[in-house]
Amino acid sequence: MLPPPQRRAVSTEQKLTFKERQLIVREQAILDVVNRLLTAKGFDLMTMDEVAGEVGISKASLYKHFASKEALAAAALTRLMEQTRAMMEALDTTLPAVDKLKAVVRWSIEMHLKGEMPLLPSTRSSIQQSMSAHEPYLLELTRVSETLGEWIEAAQADGTVSPTLPGEIILYTIYARACDPVADFLRQGGAFADEEIVEYLVATCFDGLSRAA
Repeated sequence: MLPPPQRRAVSTEQKLTFKERQLIVREQAILDVVNRLLTAKGFDLMTMDEVAGEVGISKASLYKHFASKEALAAAALTRLMEQTRAMMEALDTTLPAVDKLKAVVRWSIEMHLKGEMPLLPSTRSSIQQSMSAHEPYLLELTRVSETLGEWIEAAQADGTVSPTLPGEIILYTIYARACDPVADFLRQGGAFADEEIVEYLVATCFDGLSRAA
Protein backbone atom coordinates (compact mmCIF):
# COMPACT_ATOMS: atom_id res chain seq x y z
CA MET A 1 0.00 0.00 0.00
CA LEU A 2 1.29 3.43 -0.89
CA PRO A 3 1.43 5.88 2.01
CA PRO A 4 -0.96 8.82 1.79
CA PRO A 5 0.47 12.20 0.83
CA GLN A 6 1.78 14.09 3.81
CA ARG A 7 -0.24 17.08 4.94
CA ARG A 8 1.48 20.25 3.91
CA ALA A 9 2.33 22.51 6.81
CA VAL A 10 1.57 26.12 5.99
CA SER A 11 3.66 28.68 7.87
CA THR A 12 3.32 32.44 7.75
CA GLU A 13 6.72 32.62 6.09
CA GLN A 14 5.96 30.08 3.41
CA LYS A 15 4.66 31.38 0.09
CA LEU A 16 2.48 28.88 -1.70
CA THR A 17 1.33 29.08 -5.26
CA PHE A 18 -2.38 29.26 -6.01
CA LYS A 19 -2.25 25.68 -7.29
CA GLU A 20 -0.59 24.47 -4.08
CA ARG A 21 -3.21 26.19 -1.97
CA GLN A 22 -5.95 24.60 -4.05
CA LEU A 23 -4.35 21.19 -3.53
CA ILE A 24 -4.27 21.65 0.24
CA VAL A 25 -7.89 22.79 0.37
CA ARG A 26 -9.03 19.87 -1.79
CA GLU A 27 -7.13 17.30 0.27
CA GLN A 28 -8.64 18.63 3.47
CA ALA A 29 -12.11 18.56 1.88
CA ILE A 30 -11.51 14.94 0.90
CA LEU A 31 -10.42 14.03 4.43
CA ASP A 32 -13.45 15.81 5.88
CA VAL A 33 -15.72 13.61 3.76
CA VAL A 34 -13.75 10.47 4.63
CA ASN A 35 -13.99 11.41 8.30
CA ARG A 36 -17.80 11.67 8.09
CA LEU A 37 -18.14 8.40 6.17
CA LEU A 38 -15.87 6.51 8.55
CA THR A 39 -17.95 7.83 11.42
CA ALA A 40 -21.31 6.99 9.84
CA LYS A 41 -20.53 3.79 7.94
CA GLY A 42 -17.10 2.47 8.84
CA PHE A 43 -14.26 1.52 6.53
CA ASP A 44 -15.75 -1.60 4.98
CA LEU A 45 -18.90 0.15 3.67
CA MET A 46 -17.14 3.31 2.49
CA THR A 47 -16.34 3.38 -1.25
CA MET A 48 -14.04 5.51 -3.38
CA ASP A 49 -17.01 6.36 -5.64
CA GLU A 50 -18.91 7.65 -2.63
CA VAL A 51 -16.00 9.80 -1.45
CA ALA A 52 -15.45 11.29 -4.91
CA GLY A 53 -19.17 11.98 -5.33
CA GLU A 54 -19.49 13.79 -1.99
CA VAL A 55 -16.37 15.87 -2.63
CA GLY A 56 -17.58 16.69 -6.13
CA ILE A 57 -14.59 15.36 -8.05
CA SER A 58 -14.03 12.43 -10.37
CA LYS A 59 -12.69 9.16 -9.01
CA ALA A 60 -9.63 9.61 -11.23
CA SER A 61 -8.94 12.94 -9.52
CA LEU A 62 -9.39 11.31 -6.12
CA TYR A 63 -6.76 8.70 -6.99
CA LYS A 64 -4.32 11.49 -7.82
CA HIS A 65 -4.50 12.53 -4.18
CA PHE A 66 -4.79 9.13 -2.50
CA ALA A 67 -3.73 5.84 -4.04
CA SER A 68 -6.31 3.62 -2.32
CA LYS A 69 -9.18 3.44 0.15
CA GLU A 70 -6.66 2.30 2.76
CA ALA A 71 -4.57 5.42 2.10
CA LEU A 72 -7.65 7.60 2.53
CA ALA A 73 -8.52 6.04 5.88
CA ALA A 74 -4.90 6.17 7.01
CA ALA A 75 -4.69 9.89 6.27
CA ALA A 76 -8.00 10.60 8.05
CA LEU A 77 -7.04 8.63 11.15
CA THR A 78 -3.58 10.15 11.24
CA ARG A 79 -5.17 13.60 11.13
CA LEU A 80 -7.47 12.56 13.98
CA MET A 81 -4.50 11.61 16.15
CA GLU A 82 -2.79 14.90 15.25
CA GLN A 83 -5.91 16.78 16.34
CA THR A 84 -6.03 14.78 19.56
CA ARG A 85 -2.41 15.56 20.36
CA ALA A 86 -2.94 19.26 19.59
CA MET A 87 -5.95 19.32 21.93
CA MET A 88 -3.91 17.68 24.68
CA GLU A 89 -0.98 20.06 24.21
CA ALA A 90 -3.34 23.04 24.52
CA LEU A 91 -4.52 22.00 28.00
CA ASP A 92 -3.42 24.01 31.01
CA THR A 93 -0.25 22.30 32.23
CA THR A 94 -1.16 23.09 35.85
CA LEU A 95 -4.34 20.98 35.73
CA PRO A 96 -4.34 17.82 37.87
CA ALA A 97 -3.65 14.70 35.82
CA VAL A 98 -7.17 13.35 36.30
CA ASP A 99 -8.66 16.60 34.96
CA LYS A 100 -6.49 16.30 31.87
CA LEU A 101 -7.76 12.76 31.33
CA LYS A 102 -11.35 13.94 31.80
CA ALA A 103 -10.76 16.72 29.27
CA VAL A 104 -9.63 14.19 26.67
CA VAL A 105 -12.69 12.00 27.28
CA ARG A 106 -15.00 15.04 27.20
CA TRP A 107 -13.49 16.25 23.91
CA SER A 108 -13.71 12.82 22.29
CA ILE A 109 -17.39 12.41 23.21
CA GLU A 110 -18.16 15.91 21.91
CA MET A 111 -16.42 15.05 18.63
CA HIS A 112 -18.39 11.81 18.48
CA LEU A 113 -21.71 13.62 18.92
CA LYS A 114 -20.73 16.10 16.19
CA GLY A 115 -20.12 13.19 13.80
CA GLU A 116 -16.44 14.03 13.59
CA MET A 117 -14.93 11.02 15.37
CA PRO A 118 -14.15 8.13 12.99
CA LEU A 119 -13.88 4.77 14.67
CA LEU A 120 -10.34 3.72 15.44
CA PRO A 121 -9.20 0.40 13.92
CA SER A 122 -10.21 -2.58 16.04
CA THR A 123 -9.05 -6.17 16.02
CA ARG A 124 -12.07 -7.02 13.84
CA SER A 125 -11.60 -4.27 11.26
CA SER A 126 -10.34 -5.12 7.78
CA ILE A 127 -8.15 -2.01 7.89
CA GLN A 128 -6.47 -2.91 11.18
CA GLN A 129 -3.57 -4.74 9.55
CA SER A 130 -2.73 -1.97 7.10
CA MET A 131 -2.99 0.70 9.82
CA SER A 132 -0.67 -1.25 12.07
CA ALA A 133 1.98 -0.84 9.36
CA HIS A 134 1.30 2.82 8.62
CA GLU A 135 4.15 4.74 10.25
CA PRO A 136 2.64 8.28 10.41
CA TYR A 137 -0.43 6.94 12.21
CA LEU A 138 1.61 4.78 14.55
CA LEU A 139 3.88 7.72 15.39
CA GLU A 140 0.94 9.96 16.35
CA LEU A 141 -0.81 7.14 18.22
CA THR A 142 2.38 6.46 20.19
CA ARG A 143 2.78 10.13 21.11
CA VAL A 144 -0.80 10.40 22.31
CA SER A 145 -0.64 7.09 24.20
CA GLU A 146 2.61 8.00 25.92
CA THR A 147 1.22 11.30 27.17
CA LEU A 148 -1.99 9.65 28.35
CA GLY A 149 0.13 7.00 30.05
CA GLU A 150 2.06 9.66 31.95
CA TRP A 151 -1.19 11.31 33.09
CA ILE A 152 -2.63 7.94 34.14
CA GLU A 153 0.45 7.17 36.25
CA ALA A 154 0.28 10.59 37.87
CA ALA A 155 -3.45 10.22 38.61
CA GLN A 156 -2.86 6.79 40.12
CA ALA A 157 0.01 8.14 42.21
CA ASP A 158 -2.16 10.87 43.75
CA GLY A 159 -5.11 8.52 44.25
CA THR A 160 -7.58 10.24 41.90
CA VAL A 161 -7.61 7.15 39.66
CA SER A 162 -7.58 3.63 41.08
CA PRO A 163 -3.98 2.45 41.55
CA THR A 164 -5.11 -1.20 41.46
CA LEU A 165 -6.18 -1.06 37.82
CA PRO A 166 -3.54 -1.82 35.16
CA GLY A 167 -2.65 1.33 33.24
CA GLU A 168 -3.45 -0.41 29.96
CA ILE A 169 -7.04 -1.00 31.08
CA ILE A 170 -7.47 2.70 31.86
CA LEU A 171 -5.85 3.76 28.57
CA TYR A 172 -8.11 1.59 26.41
CA THR A 173 -11.16 2.64 28.41
CA ILE A 174 -10.36 6.27 27.58
CA TYR A 175 -9.94 5.41 23.89
CA ALA A 176 -13.21 3.46 23.92
CA ARG A 177 -15.22 6.50 25.00
CA ALA A 178 -14.60 8.07 21.59
CA CYS A 179 -16.82 5.45 19.93
CA ASP A 180 -19.22 4.69 22.79
CA PRO A 181 -22.72 4.02 21.32
CA VAL A 182 -24.29 5.06 24.62
CA ALA A 183 -23.97 8.69 23.51
CA ASP A 184 -25.99 7.94 20.36
CA PHE A 185 -28.70 6.03 22.25
CA LEU A 186 -29.09 8.84 24.76
CA ARG A 187 -29.34 11.46 22.02
CA GLN A 188 -31.96 9.39 20.16
CA GLY A 189 -33.97 9.09 23.37
CA GLY A 190 -34.24 12.87 23.51
CA ALA A 191 -34.28 13.12 27.30
CA PHE A 192 -30.90 14.84 27.61
CA ALA A 193 -29.09 17.69 25.91
CA ASP A 194 -25.72 16.90 24.34
CA GLU A 195 -23.92 18.77 27.13
CA GLU A 196 -25.62 16.58 29.72
CA ILE A 197 -24.79 13.41 27.81
CA VAL A 198 -21.13 14.38 27.72
CA GLU A 199 -20.93 15.08 31.44
CA TYR A 200 -22.84 11.92 32.40
CA LEU A 201 -20.51 9.78 30.32
CA VAL A 202 -17.43 11.48 31.75
CA ALA A 203 -18.81 10.86 35.24
CA THR A 204 -19.53 7.17 34.64
CA CYS A 205 -16.12 6.71 33.01
CA PHE A 206 -14.23 8.04 36.01
CA ASP A 207 -16.64 7.47 38.92
CA GLY A 208 -18.29 4.26 37.81
CA LEU A 209 -21.81 3.23 38.78
CA SER A 210 -21.21 2.51 42.46
CA ARG A 211 -22.90 4.61 45.09
CA ALA A 212 -20.49 7.17 46.52
CA ALA A 213 -19.34 6.41 50.05
